Amino acid sequence: MNRSDFKAFLAELLGTFTLVFIGAAAVIVAPQFGVAVPAFAHGLALVGIVFVYGPFSGAHVNPAVTLGVFVAGRISASKMIQYWVAQFIGGIIGGVLAVALMNTGAADFNYGQTLGSIDPLDFRVMAIEAVLTFFLVAAVLQTAVFGRGGALAPLAIGLTLTFAIFAGGAFTGASLNPARTIGSALAAGDLSYILPYIIGPSVGGAVAALVNAFLLGPDGEGQ
Repeated sequence: MNRSDFKAFLAELLGTFTLVFIGAAAVIVAPQFGVAVPAFAHGLALVGIVFVYGPFSGAHVNPAVTLGVFVAGRISASKMIQYWVAQFIGGIIGGVLAVALMNTGAADFNYGQTLGSIDPLDFRVMAIEAVLTFFLVAAVLQTAVFGRGGALAPLAIGLTLTFAIFAGGAFTGASLNPARTIGSALAAGDLSYILPYIIGPSVGGAVAALVNAFLLGPDGEGQ
């Protein structure tokens, strides 16, 4: 791994750690304050993360986003795997540390998990996660990867995550991010529900890439 690759790896690790730590902490207190807290916490955190770490790695901080960028033909398979490793490490550290620092010991402590009112094994959870992730990956591709958002790309991406959580948070937890789900699931010691949160965002990210790169991509691409 050369110096540039190492910086990208570290940026993805730190960025995902930041997103999951802040997100998990916000979900832990969400029962007291409502869905607005995790929606704004995740969205505003992502704005900052993209500004800070974007120059090094693109600040995907999400395996589904990285998959989408790969399907769009903008990164190699080896780099995609490097990003995934960094993202899952960062997500696990963020989820576990949030719980270690904030666990009150209460019987109803929620561990910052990405769960909502719909049973995770209900097909709708996977479908909702796929649709919401489609919106997020579309925003990343169009504004940042294709450069159409300019200096406002981080804001567009963060706001997309915010409205997605407002829309789906009560129903699925609106993870849109396998690393976000797995980090908190490991902290809770419960991996029984994670599969829909891996499949849904992955499908949504891949479909977003196919549509936005090959149908709505820059002129000359996907033709």
